Amino acid sequence: MLKGIDPLLSGDLLKILDDMGHGDQLALVDRNYAAAASGRPVVRLGEVTVLRAAEAILSVFPLDSFLPISIERMEVEDDPAKTTPVQEEMLRLASASEGRDLQYGVIPRLDFYQRARSVFAVVHTLDTVPYGCFILHKGVVFD
Repeated sequence: MLKGIDPLLSGDLLKILDDMGHGDQLALVDRNYAAAASGRPVVRLGEVTVLRAAEAILSVFPLDSFLPISIERMEVEDDPAKTTPVQEEMLRLASASEGRDLQYGVIPRLDFYQRARSVFAVVHTLDTVPYGCFILHKGVVFD
């Protein structure tokens, strides 16, 4: 057990987050996403929501401040303007974690599967929420 580290962050997940460099991408996905199909390392968090997983990850994971878009979401029902409550809350959570207003990049559902093949790793939850799939771009720590 480590002091000050969210207990959801296992040693395996912490190692992956630490091994990632600036610009590397992490997929955070719900239970319906075929995580192993990406061919990337998968960390399975079990029965936890995507938002709870994001809260833990963002406590140690800086988002890229050099890019105009450092967080992306899966498009909902082929409509880039449509969002889900979880997607809206994820953006609020990420913005609060970063201390700045963030905007989403939107990835069409089928393109998301292609993009996930190039991420550093996939964090898989058993969240039942639809369209609970995100890509986070790692940034740098300035202090």
